[in-house]
Amino acid sequence: MPNLTGKVAIVTGSTKGIGLAIVERMINEGMSVVVNSRTADDVQAVTDGLGNKAIGIACDVADPEACARLVEETVERFGQLDILVNNAGLGVFKPISEMSIEEWQLQINVNLGAVFYLSKAALPYLSATGDGFIINIGSLASRNTFASGTGYNASKFGLLGMSEAMMLDVRHDDVRVSIVMPGSVNTHFNNHEMSAERSWKLEADDCALAVMQLLEFPKEAHVSRVEMRPSQPGSRS
Repeated sequence: MPNLTGKVAIVTGSTKGIGLAIVERMINEGMSVVVNSRTADDVQAVTDGLGNKAIGIACDVADPEACARLVEETVERFGQLDILVNNAGLGVFKPISEMSIEEWQLQINVNLGAVFYLSKAALPYLSATGDGFIINIGSLASRNTFASGTGYNASKFGLLGMSEAMMLDVRHDDVRVSIVMPGSVNTHFNNHEMSAERSWKLEADDCALAVMQLLEFPKEAHVSRVEMRPSQPGSRS
């Protein structure tokens, strides 16, 4: 398996949930990681407990210029960028008749636009490593619709299409692109409370494990899509 020690990664939306679980696993493998959130205080609170392999950079990923700065600051700090994990995301779950234009635009810009902004900015550096990787954290909502999911489904369906088309664009530039699509995950996403009653769901670390397994494939092997779901689903609470 490839040695991940010394690799440099950006993980967006990584102060909690799936993003933080990915960061923790990467650090355990000897990688250097940029922790990201919109809020500087949140970033600092997390990186204080992660040791010298993690730095925090606050960035609103819905802002194209901020995304470019995030990539540039990472390369200035570490001298390289090997892996980009586009994890940041949000959902506004309302019928289309109740959803505002601003709520629609926010979901599209964070869940889809940010992946474009960051990937475009990162690609020259990822390609320069000779073995770059972009991993997008999608959802089973990337292909399964549900009521009140107009904006969220649209953004996640788009992310799946973008990921698979981008894979074809950059595969000969020494960059692999994969998407991880988890189902129900026991996190605080959408203001849920983590609880024993929700323990049937995937855990954030299950998703982080899938990311690490993708990174451990040799360069000539590429798993482009990973679908994950609870093995014994319970009620959708």
